[in-house]
Amino acid sequence: MRRLLLGFCLGLAALGQAEAQPSADTLATIKARGQLICGVSVNAIGFAVPDARGTFRGLDVDACRAVAAAILGDAGKVRFVPTTTQVRFTALQSGEVDLLVRNTTWSLGREAQLGLAFASINFYDGQGFMVRKSSNVTSARQLDGATICVQPGTTTELNLADYFRSHGMRFTPVIIEQVEEIRAAFVSGRCDAYTNDASSLASFRAGQGNGDDFLMLPEIISKEPLGAVVRKGDWRFFDIVRWSHFAMVTAEELGITSQNIDSFANNPNPDVQRLLGRSGDFGRAMGIENDWAVKIIRQVGNLAEAWERNITPIGIPRGINALWTQGGLQYAPPIR
Repeated sequence: MRRLLLGFCLGLAALGQAEAQPSADTLATIKARGQLICGVSVNAIGFAVPDARGTFRGLDVDACRAVAAAILGDAGKVRFVPTTTQVRFTALQSGEVDLLVRNTTWSLGREAQLGLAFASINFYDGQGFMVRKSSNVTSARQLDGATICVQPGTTTELNLADYFRSHGMRFTPVIIEQVEEIRAAFVSGRCDAYTNDASSLASFRAGQGNGDDFLMLPEIISKEPLGAVVRKGDWRFFDIVRWSHFAMVTAEELGITSQNIDSFANNPNPDVQRLLGRSGDFGRAMGIENDWAVKIIRQVGNLAEAWERNITPIGIPRGINALWTQGGLQYAPPIR
């Protein structure tokens, strides 16, 4: 019994030592490299897409730029790595990218099983359906027996099966891995409907010259909180990514924009003074400069500016992504 107890104690000690092993210092790596490496979508209008000059633009891109501004003082010091649905998590786990901001849904399985942590939610989404207007389908409940284009290995595929099962409906999946191929299959008529996050469907429609030929059905069948993902254990970097988003939310709450930020320099509001780094020592507590939020707001803007620049043009209303003071879900804890 004494030997068994000794072995058990030694096992616990070894486990404790294993858990106490220091994780990679992503912040130090980024500073030494002089660049943040961010994994984004391959081609998602409004979220991450290269323009005619090859410069990436979008809401997810701005989230990456905010982190670069906070750490390096320059929102332009980012290398964007387009990642597919199949390789996005591997790219983050292996260290190929420092940060993943790629229309990726926060779920228990992804945090508990993949060694990853979601630091923020920059877009509250939900899964929807798109059909051709010529089909005369106006509700997802009319899709009984339909063929539906869907990507494999995603929450989208699981939600689709759950929805049809719960409503006693049948469907035939058309499973294609590459997003461009699945969109082409839908356009060519290989499937009756295409399902994905509503934001992805809107992005797809915005990129079509005949976008008016397609209809997004009214049903939203899931909760899809999309945001920034980091490796578990590197909590200082996690804090920076999380609070970079909260800084943009807080700036919007306080009416601070990239255009008027200088006029707030001497504003007596304590919340303003803490956000701008003029009181408190919150930046240094995270290993960066105290004016980290100023750099984000000046170079990237507040959350409303990022939304107007990227999401409004593709026709998605702010809705539940509005500030909590306006009936939405975007809510930042206090900087204090």
